[in-house]
Formats: sequence, C-alpha cells, structure tokens
Amino acid sequence: MNTDYKCVTTVDGIRDYIGGSRIVAFDFETAPDDPYREEEKAALDPAKAHIAGCSFSVKAGTGIYVPIAHRVGTNIDKDAFLTFLTAFLLNKTITKIAHNIAFESGMAYARGIAIQAPVYDTICASQMSLKSRYEFRKLSESGLKRLAEELFGEPLPSFSSVTAGKHFDELDAQDEETVRYGSADSDFALRLYNKFNEWFDRYLPKHRYIVEEIESPTAVYLGIMKCNGIPVNLPLMQERKTEAEAEMEHIRGEIEFIIGDVNIGANCSTQAFKNYLYKDLGLPILKTTESNREAADDMTMTLLKEWCDENRPELSGLFTLVQEYRKWGKIKSTYIDGYLKYLNPVTGCIHPELFALSTDTGRMNCRNPNAQNMPRKTNDPIGVRNFIKAPEGCLILSLDFSQIELRVGAFYCRDEMMMETYRKNGDIHAATTSVIFGISYEEAQDKHSENYKERRTIAKNVNFGTFYGLFPRGLQKTLKFKAGVEKQLSECEDILFNLKHGYKGLTAWQEETKADAARRLYSETWLGRRRYLPGIASDNWGQKSFAERCSLNTPIQGTAADILKLAITRILAGLPERRWLKPILQIHDELTFIIPGDRLSEAVDFVRACMEEKPFPEFDLPLVAEASAGPTFGMMEELEDL
Repeated sequence: MNTDYKCVTTVDGIRDYIGGSRIVAFDFETAPDDPYREEEKAALDPAKAHIAGCSFSVKAGTGIYVPIAHRVGTNIDKDAFLTFLTAFLLNKTITKIAHNIAFESGMAYARGIAIQAPVYDTICASQMSLKSRYEFRKLSESGLKRLAEELFGEPLPSFSSVTAGKHFDELDAQDEETVRYGSADSDFALRLYNKFNEWFDRYLPKHRYIVEEIESPTAVYLGIMKCNGIPVNLPLMQERKTEAEAEMEHIRGEIEFIIGDVNIGANCSTQAFKNYLYKDLGLPILKTTESNREAADDMTMTLLKEWCDENRPELSGLFTLVQEYRKWGKIKSTYIDGYLKYLNPVTGCIHPELFALSTDTGRMNCRNPNAQNMPRKTNDPIGVRNFIKAPEGCLILSLDFSQIELRVGAFYCRDEMMMETYRKNGDIHAATTSVIFGISYEEAQDKHSENYKERRTIAKNVNFGTFYGLFPRGLQKTLKFKAGVEKQLSECEDILFNLKHGYKGLTAWQEETKADAARRLYSETWLGRRRYLPGIASDNWGQKSFAERCSLNTPIQGTAADILKLAITRILAGLPERRWLKPILQIHDELTFIIPGDRLSEAVDFVRACMEEKPFPEFDLPLVAEASAGPTFGMMEELEDL
C-alpha cells in the first residue's frame, strides 16, 4: 500500500488532518531525559523520559507525525500540544486506538491525563484472536512489526535501523525517515483495528465486545498503576536483608554441622545435596520432577521429614533445618533482593508490570517483580508487607471482592441453598460445614462447638475447590499441605459425597458443563471469553481429565476476572475527577490504592460502588467489596461501615 505520511507542527494542522473522525489511532515516540541518556530502557520509563513526538492516523495508509521535543528541526508548541492532547485523550466520543495502550497510558498519566474510554488496544485484540484452530496469539506474537508482516505482508523498519544508535529526539524532526517511522506506528495500529474487528465480527463477536469494553480500558488502568508504582520503605528493607542473611548463615552452619562439606546452595536444591540425600543417606525418592528426576521442592522436604519421623528419626532435625533455610532463602531472594532489584531511585517505588491476558482464564498476573505473591500475614516472619508504605499523610486502601468465585459458582450452578445463603448475607463456610458434616447451620457457626476450627478449615478448603471437580485424593493433599489437617482417603470421599448430595445443583452443573465443553471443544465465561480445550476429546485420561477441570475452572475464574475488570473500567472513568486516587496494585480479587488520609470515606464509597455494581443483567446475586486501610500493607485493618 502506498502511504501518505506528513509532518505537522501546529495544532490547527492536527485538527485539519483528524477532521470529524471518531476513530483515531495514536502513538508516542519517547526519549530519555538528560540525566538518564546513557541508561538502557530509560526512554520507556515515565519518570525518566519525555514524549519526543506523537503520531495520528484516521485512514489506512495515511498519518501525521507531530514533533514535540526534537533537538533537530522544528517542533510544535509544547503547551498548545499538551492542551490538545489532554482534550483528545479525555474525549468520550472518540475511539482512541494504540498498540500497547498501557505504555501510552503511563506516559500520559505522568502528565496528568487519565485516558478515557472508548479505547482500543490492538495488542489485546491480537491476544484475543486465533492464530490457529485452537490457539490464541500470545503476547510474544503480538508485536506491531510481526503483525504488520504477518497480516499485511509489509515489513516495518526496526527502531535501531532508524535511529542508528541515537535517541529518537536526536533525529531530524522533518526527515522523511523520521516521519515515516513515527507515522507508521499509528497507521498500522489503525489497520490492525479494522483487521481484528472484521475477524471478530466474522468468527468471535463476543471477543470484540471484551476487547472494546473490558480489556482495552483495563490496559489503560494497568498503565496508570505501573506509572504510580508501589512506594516502599527502603531502610526497613535493608534492615531486614541484614537480618535474613544472618539467619540463613546461622541455619547453614547448623546444617553443615550435620552433613559436612556438601554444597546446599541458596535453597537446598543443588545436585550435590540431592546426591547426599538419595545416594549417601539412601533415602527413598518420594517425588520426581516432570523430567523424572529427583525433586527437591518444599513438598519433597515435607514428605522426606514425615518418612524420617517414622523410619529415620535421627534425620528429622535435618529436614526441619532445611525447611527453615528454604523459607528464609525465599524471603531474601523473592521479597528483598527481588524488590530491591526493581526499585526506581527517581520515584522511590517499584513499578511492576501487570498483564491482563497472560492466563487462559483472563486473570491478571504480575512480574518484575511479582508483587501479587506477598506472603500472608500469618506467614510473614520479617514483615514483608510492611515494605509497602504509604507516603506521609497518606494511606494504603484495598477493596477485596468477598468470595467472588464462590458467588459466581453459585450463580452458575443455580443451587438454591448456595444462592439463598448469599442473598441473605449468610456464611457460606458454615453452610458447607453443615452440608459435609451433617450438622445444623447454627452448630456450624458456633465457635464453641466441638471440632469447630477443624471443620471450618475443611469446609473452606472444600469450598475453594468445590466447582473445579475436586477429587478425594486431591482434597486429602490440599488439607494436608495447605491446611495442616490429616484425613484418611475414605473420610475425604465421604466429605465430597455429602457435598454433592447437599448442594444438589452442583453435580448437575458440573456434568452439563463438561458435556458442553466436550461437544464444543471449548469453555467460555458468561460474557463470551473463550478457551479452547481440544484435549477434552483425547483418549489419554490425563489430558482429558485436565481439560475437564479447565472446562469447570474457566467459566468461574474467567467470569470473576471479567467482573473485576468491569469494575476497573468504572474506576477509570472516575479518575479524572479524583486525581488524588492513585491505583497501585491488583492482587487476585483485590484493588489497592494510595489515598490522602482525609479522603478515606470518599474513596471507599466510590471504589465500593464501582465494584458492587451489577456486572451484567443476568447476575442475580449480591457482590460485596470489603475495605481495609493502613499506613503500610502489613498494618491494614478491615474497615467497618464508614
């Protein structure tokens, strides 16, 4: 396709090109600020970079490049452009398209702009479209240049070939190659918008809705979270690092006293240590890796300790030390060194990357660092959660969906007992305790009744696996390794038998859902997010069984993820009027913010309303968002009605 790209240096010129278009693609070119010119990837950091230029496209094969801060050539007036850009990005009548809009969102937010829907992220669209019969594209397969060549047969030049080692703001703003490179990103984003929507309309119309109404606004929100970052208490982290190193050194000395000069490494999983266990000591191999080698994970050490308790009690102390050493090693490597590695010295924050489409169910995950996997308060010996500290005069606020997967599961299976429990704001764990142990609901709630704690622990673990086809042996392992409750296999069989007969809608829904998936070879969320499961038709029992569990898991976890993302879209719409509300993190079913201390009640009311709003017309159970706040993440206290 022949292209018509131009350089524009006035706001009037931008308006002349865009005209009355309601669908506009845009893209930022960025460059590092002066103190960070030698720092790798500084151009991608809103705290260290500036927008060198911006492109727009409203028609395939055309585009304009607007230089803003080039050091060579003529630039647009910065203030005039920022005024235009703000109005453009806040305009709720224009669909704003970008490839990886999370990046544009972060750069815009650093300049006081929370991009407003309608928006469209062509990376999201790519990941929601099929590359083969049963496979959706991965993030790694969704780069602009790769898609341009794959879908349009047009190779685009690389950044390095255009810049030749320079930063983008060092290129001549009016040079043909600069203009072509800058404009092409918007042009091809627009082409992808049209291409993917044509594909969605033909093959998966519901995915177009998800991209436009859920995933693209969520991508904007993720960009805002990354820009804000998570504030940390650096002195405390450094103090705890010293403590962890001292504790590890002490435990290492005790281990060496027992085993001698055997290299145990950072977490007692070296080949030398495994040789010592299985060859020198002759211990049985109780667990293997996927490659059929001796395992050395936490479960392995627990199993070996239990075996030694019975057969080699003189070795039990060794495994107690190993478990303690591994615990401290994880704390140091994951929560101290892992966080410090990503600390931004400009902001004093860590800025993790959150990905909205990296799981098959649509749940978000996090990396660099993974701030979603902080230890629970009950298993946090050095106070990792206190590393996250609100600035002076501010609070950390979190709102967490209460039992959202159980509520979604009850909605799906239409079990009257489950639904009535939630409609009356009852205690689902007490209801399940009543069902599986054959006692009254009142007795299940009585904290003074015999076996209350153990029964409730079992009920909770049963509940969280109820809808996913829990097997007796799986329940036995879960209770043992996660809850510390020992049950015979026959007892687990009785528990699940009672569960299925007490919740009469459950089994019917499970069987119907598995049958539907086997017929269609896919499962989907209520709003139509699809997951293909070709393995469900396999003759291999393992593959078939896994696919069946996925067919049950996807509607519930996926619909819960969609509900959370719909809440995010509502919060995003309210951010321009609430600049004081700073989204910083998402963990499972929880949204976390930094707020001024005197805005607590206002913030809770707003976010709770966004989360508890009916997600779609058919959903007929109440959603509950529980709020907690505190000066650090470890000192959060649940808030009663404000």
